[in-house]
Amino acid sequence: MIALKENSSLKAFNTFGIDAKAKYFCTIETEDQLHELINTDLFKNEKRLLLGGGSNILLTKDFDGLVIRNTVKGIEKVSESDEHIHLRVCSGEVWHALVMHCVKNNWGGIENLSLIPGTVGAAPIQNIGAYGVEVGEVIENVNAIRLSDGMMKTFSKDECRFGYRESVFKSELKEKFFISSVTLRLTKKNHQLNIHYGAINDTLMKMNITQPTIQSVSDAVIKIRQEKLPDYTLVGNAGSFFKNTEITAQQFHQLQMRHPAMPHYPAANQQVKIPSAWLIEQCGWKGKKINHVGVHASQALVLVNFGEGKGEEILSLATKIIASVQEKFSITLTPEVNIF
Repeated sequence: MIALKENSSLKAFNTFGIDAKAKYFCTIETEDQLHELINTDLFKNEKRLLLGGGSNILLTKDFDGLVIRNTVKGIEKVSESDEHIHLRVCSGEVWHALVMHCVKNNWGGIENLSLIPGTVGAAPIQNIGAYGVEVGEVIENVNAIRLSDGMMKTFSKDECRFGYRESVFKSELKEKFFISSVTLRLTKKNHQLNIHYGAINDTLMKMNITQPTIQSVSDAVIKIRQEKLPDYTLVGNAGSFFKNTEITAQQFHQLQMRHPAMPHYPAANQQVKIPSAWLIEQCGWKGKKINHVGVHASQALVLVNFGEGKGEEILSLATKIIASVQEKFSITLTPEVNIF
């Protein structure tokens, strides 16, 4: 029997620390509990919000429906060869704990994604990425339960349609499926280390590491993230609030004439990626505080709740930042965080 709470605070279940309430709230620990829930009138009649680690959402008001917190756990080996191992990981597992488990066992492929908050189930939805690596690169398939009837479907990597912080689960299948598990294909040897993005290589040099391993790459990423990003248990935040910006080469050349110092990187489809943090910083937002909320002093992509902030305040701040970047650069920032 699933325990159901009414008018329940969600403050402990979102990393912004917003004290919004759910009309109904429950926690599921097994897939069977989800199937049981799907067959109830409450599930069929109420609005629904599936919640993992709460690290990628902004609650701007109370949720007038059913919030379902996912804590389904389990990691199993599906198959392995001399070169690779396939792991099936349940969606309620904590992402960083999974990365540490893999690093400890010398399984390579996700070490650059160390210290990303949230659960495994959110990883394919968002196609989480950091320091030159995206989780879609190592996902073999995704098992998901259709919320309309409880049917299980396995999505291949191609069917997931991964893009930059995008997937089919974030577009046309948004809120239609519950991701139950993810199968990852990881290397057991001959690891392809990605150390040339961001500050990883410089950090490894400072750590006096000349022959990096997946362990040392993970250590370097953790060091960088801890220096740049606030701990959400101390200062409420959801990591990067905005996606990095991708524009056409023509747009970039026009902007570069006015802003020759603009940093840029090649992106897919001959696009050019511009760090949104740089755009925000150029508009004077870095470190700015407005009442209970603000922009982090070390990383302009991160919006923070200093304690008693409301979701509407965070959203208002984000809206002002978007408007100022649009005015100065004719670029529209896109939130990475899901706003409710």
